[in-house]
Amino acid sequence: MSQVTYFDRKNTNCNKWDGQTGMFGEEGLLPLWVADMDFQVPGCVTKALSDYVAQGVYGYYHVPDSYYEAFLTWEREQHGFEARREWLRFSPGVVCAFNWITQFMTGPGDAVIVLTPVYYPFLQAVTNNHRRLVTSDLVNTSGEYTIDFEDFEQKIIENHVSQFILCSPHNPAGRVWTRDELKKLLDLCRKHHVFVISDEIHHDLTFAGHTHTPSFCIGDYEDMMITVTAPSKTFNLAGCQNSVIMIPDETLRGKWDEYVAGIRVTSGNAFGYIAAEAAYRDGHEWLREVKEIIYENYLFVKNTFAEELPGIVVSPLEGTYLCWIDMKACIRPEDMKEFLQKKCRLALDYGDWFGGERFASFVRMNLATSKENVEKAVRAIIDELGTGYF
Repeated sequence: MSQVTYFDRKNTNCNKWDGQTGMFGEEGLLPLWVADMDFQVPGCVTKALSDYVAQGVYGYYHVPDSYYEAFLTWEREQHGFEARREWLRFSPGVVCAFNWITQFMTGPGDAVIVLTPVYYPFLQAVTNNHRRLVTSDLVNTSGEYTIDFEDFEQKIIENHVSQFILCSPHNPAGRVWTRDELKKLLDLCRKHHVFVISDEIHHDLTFAGHTHTPSFCIGDYEDMMITVTAPSKTFNLAGCQNSVIMIPDETLRGKWDEYVAGIRVTSGNAFGYIAAEAAYRDGHEWLREVKEIIYENYLFVKNTFAEELPGIVVSPLEGTYLCWIDMKACIRPEDMKEFLQKKCRLALDYGDWFGGERFASFVRMNLATSKENVEKAVRAIIDELGTGYF
């Protein structure tokens, strides 16, 4: 029996389904944008939360050792990473975590580099905190992305970069960086005294034989790096607001602790801890099945466009559940938003959000939904292009 159930989230105060006006100016679009899933969480999570709710008392919560043990066991068994209890810290989400870290590890006007196209809160974390944004574009070869190490280093030198926010696996390009790629990046950061935030929130979502390598497993970079991750993408728990920050270096932990003491956010709510612990302990089979659904959706998108609109380029999905699609052969970048919203009635993440107009011919499609929704989206694009819109 399947452990994964699709759930119709319309009219449930779901941001993706019911909160489209802020980003798209209207409601009623088929949403394949916000990076959460349209699947119910693992049954073990529902059971654990139900048992807690049944108690009827929701006072201050003492985080049990079993929560930390569940996470540490997961990292060891799934990624070969021997993390330690004393390294772990709390944040409501990885986005606020890398904003916090940027605030206490850099100063106003300092240069922070990212690899573009990239998840747009990375860009906002730099500019909203009055740091100077430096971008190094990934090399796009027929949809396959690689790192331009020469450009990355040159940008660091020219701009006196002090921090690098790494996305591993990479959102939206879908790359699972190899050990060698990660080592080259981290060695360059070591060489030029660049502090690294490694966002590894998608680390459990890898496909087709690709394996995530935790950044701390690459070498001795503990004094120059903090890793942020969470169960939110893996188990669809974003609403529980529970993320894990890993800081092996005692000095860096001290800086984190001093900062969060000042803002008084040192722990989360009971529901987040309970959900995360249950998922890490017993969510393995559910995750395996979800990954199969996601990859089948990816293959449908890739193969259908290849057969019917071969000019559309779908990047290989090595990791994440987010499909990066280049539509410049079929749609003018300036027509993209009108075409997708007004003609196709779709809500997708637009490419220019991920680094500017040079990515305006791209869209990011969320594959963590029913195959029916993915098929509707693909068919809408194909059918509307067939009317000669472009």
